[in-house]
Amino acid sequence: MAIHMESRIAGAPLRPPRLKAGDVVGVVAPASPFDRGAFEKGLAVLAGMGLEVRLAEGLFARRGFLAGDDAQRARQVNDFIHDPDVRAIVCARGGYGSMRILARLDYAALARRPVALTGFSDITALHAAVYARCGLVTFHAPVVTSLGKGGERSRRSFQAALFSGAACVLTAERPQVLRAGTARGPVAGGNLALLAALAGTPYFPDLRGHILFLEDVTEQPYRIDRMLTQLKLAGCLSGLAGVALGRFDRCGLQEEVYAVAADAFADAGIPVLGGFEVGHGGENLTFPLGLPARLDTSFGTLAWERAGTSARGRP
Repeated sequence: MAIHMESRIAGAPLRPPRLKAGDVVGVVAPASPFDRGAFEKGLAVLAGMGLEVRLAEGLFARRGFLAGDDAQRARQVNDFIHDPDVRAIVCARGGYGSMRILARLDYAALARRPVALTGFSDITALHAAVYARCGLVTFHAPVVTSLGKGGERSRRSFQAALFSGAACVLTAERPQVLRAGTARGPVAGGNLALLAALAGTPYFPDLRGHILFLEDVTEQPYRIDRMLTQLKLAGCLSGLAGVALGRFDRCGLQEEVYAVAADAFADAGIPVLGGFEVGHGGENLTFPLGLPARLDTSFGTLAWERAGTSARGRP
């Protein structure tokens, strides 16, 4: 049976200004250290888009499994939030560590002067916190180290989402309809493991009326089930409008992953669609988080109502 769900979210989201050639973007390392070769290739992609790349102070630091200590990594982000020249903050890599700096970030300053924040995987912690604290639209997008390794579709998608005034549309490559229907609401989410880790903290956004997007890597089906169950028991998944599933690479048999997801959301009575080319491995298409979209299982699409960026000087 097809289900139609309508968002309960009201009010206009806060969108960052649209990028153009010549803009300054700041590159930060809020999580793990990174491979310099892959990083340089990613920088070349950004430069090829006409952007002026500015590297954060201490970007190449290492402290065990982290890219420097917490204060240093938070300072990188805050410095670019406060820098009037910077139009976007692009994360060098995910890995682990972003959630350790959430309490140190200047969300009020980011709300006063929005910039585009991009990244995925561990950067989900930043996306969730920024949305919860100041309602700013951010971008689920390749990090610098994956931007250089990704395909042309990933690069075009990144540029279109940040530079153009067109609304994003994602079409599932191999649509898996776990529950049919349509849903409308702001899109939120990202990496499942990070969302589960944020449950119960002040940095987990209220997802009622939202379309939840999920992806992950190297998590077996029983672990995916455990994380979804944790989120359900914590009340984090109550009142969702719909669910969109990206890639679950190296997570065991795909049909088992889909079976887990279908079971997790069975009692919610909402549309659930898998097969989007977003996440770890292969293409990783860019889209805005925090902005209303329409999920339609008949067409296998997730279509946003407007661009994730705004024309300069407009909301």
